[in-house]
Amino acid sequence: MKALRAVNKYFIKYKTLLLLGVVFVISSNIFGLYTPEYIRYAINVLEDNLSIYRLAQGFQIQKQFQYGIIYTILFFAAIIIVTSLIKGLLMFFMRQTIIVMSRKIEYDQKNEMYLHYQKLSSAFYKRNNTGDLMSRISEDVSRVRMYVGPAIMYFINTATMFILVIYVMFSVNAKLSILVLLPLPLLVYSIYKVSDIINVKSENISIALSALTSRAQEVFSGVRVIQSFAIDKQIQEEFYQSSEDYKEQNISLARVNSFFMPLMVLLIGLSLLLVIYIGGIEIQKGGFTTGNIAEFVVYINMLTWPVASLGWCVSLVQRAEASQKRINNFLDDKTEIKNSSNVAINEIEHIQFKNVSFIYPDTGIQALTNISFEINKGEKVAIVGKTGSGKSTIAELLLHTYDIQNGNISINQKLLHNIDIYSFRNKIGYTPQDIFLFSDSIKNNILFGSDEQPFEKIEHYAKIAHVHNDINQLSKKYETIVGERGVMLSGGQKQRISIARSFVKNPELIIMDDCLSAVDAHTEKTILNNLNKTLQNKTVLFITHRLFAIMNFDKIIVLEDGKIVEQGKHDELMKLNGVYFDLYQLQQIEAVES
Repeated sequence: MKALRAVNKYFIKYKTLLLLGVVFVISSNIFGLYTPEYIRYAINVLEDNLSIYRLAQGFQIQKQFQYGIIYTILFFAAIIIVTSLIKGLLMFFMRQTIIVMSRKIEYDQKNEMYLHYQKLSSAFYKRNNTGDLMSRISEDVSRVRMYVGPAIMYFINTATMFILVIYVMFSVNAKLSILVLLPLPLLVYSIYKVSDIINVKSENISIALSALTSRAQEVFSGVRVIQSFAIDKQIQEEFYQSSEDYKEQNISLARVNSFFMPLMVLLIGLSLLLVIYIGGIEIQKGGFTTGNIAEFVVYINMLTWPVASLGWCVSLVQRAEASQKRINNFLDDKTEIKNSSNVAINEIEHIQFKNVSFIYPDTGIQALTNISFEINKGEKVAIVGKTGSGKSTIAELLLHTYDIQNGNISINQKLLHNIDIYSFRNKIGYTPQDIFLFSDSIKNNILFGSDEQPFEKIEHYAKIAHVHNDINQLSKKYETIVGERGVMLSGGQKQRISIARSFVKNPELIIMDDCLSAVDAHTEKTILNNLNKTLQNKTVLFITHRLFAIMNFDKIIVLEDGKIVEQGKHDELMKLNGVYFDLYQLQQIEAVES
């Protein structure tokens, strides 16, 4: 139960609902005790009246006893019905408090996890599968809800029922009660032994479900690649294998439960046999009545469901324990990027990288080594280099999605980690290399991260990104739903929509990471001409491997193997006859050949 201590804070938050629920549980069980008691009274009274009724055979008074018997039956039946109705009403309130509390806890826990998801760094998402993350926030949270709701409710109900029923049974006949309850120690021992097995199997089920969810998510996301390679059967077999593993884990747990439940019913049956047998002997001795036997039979039946549900509750708790352990492991994975300051900056006037080195924490790859450069307000700076030279890493470090190991990054002479992350990022328009569009309309994708803007402004930036005409050719134009990750659009259209999205909030700093790789040369030239006019007063960091687009930039930084090998304007770099010159000559040859 150690892992489940993490949900105690929610019990404290909703203590009013929990305490009310406990009151309703106890109250409903108290009213439930009236039924066997009045059954005993009814049977004893009827037994006495029937004896007198038989003795009055042939006498006129027999008619009165007949009416008396009917009245007795109706009287006790009415009392039992009323107490049962009150018990039912209290059980309704019990569910309306404890089950409602469990839904509120589920809501809070999902929100807590989702908020934590958003604070984690890029490294975390590279380490974990999307399917596994989805499983934790859906299946694992649902299993914890079953603990804080039904399991808690039935445990309280079972404990209350045991205490009340056993107390009443001992007050009626202590000797018979002891004999009837003899099977209980065996039941407790069985629960103790089986719960450990259930815990292990429940954890295995959570792991198998996570693997199955991850497999399904990957298949759904990559279905076009799977179909194009015609490996549907192979992927299907792999999915069947994951599904088979999940099935076997559940069947294994079901086998334990299938043994557990009949064992409890058997022990309850032994108690009933003891009641009837020993009660019959007590009646012969004159120390017991038929009503007492009926009362004890009802008491044992009242314990049947709580005892039978005990195994189910144990299974719920053990599965919740396994799920909460996975949730705790995730919540304990603290974000490497901490917003340690609430100091906001008015505007971005100066950016400086000083002796910055960076190694990716998960792969150990040295991405940057001793990088130093400056960008002043309004400058257009390009970063070029071959694939894997560290260009995109500079953008990620500037956005503070990773923390650097060596060196400093400063904004307006203030260290980046001493500036409020959210206020700083709000001044940046970022077009990533890996374009991501949400399954929403084109209009909402362009407006993403921005306040509501006039439609004319949306069109304006779509025209700058040279995608306005493409959008107007679609049936619903700007209201067209782009599908998951923009699957309804071409690569070039997605890139251009992403460019429009980065401009629409009028940022101070524009970071464009190889965002024109999927467009043709003519479209690229048009977009760049538009950008030259639009970005005149903006600070721009343009990352690319195509050199023809950056000839008029204020500064060009050339990277090779994570190091700055050259730096300057286009004409200056060409005179060096170095790396930049070679890249330029190579791309000219490729352009002629193509």
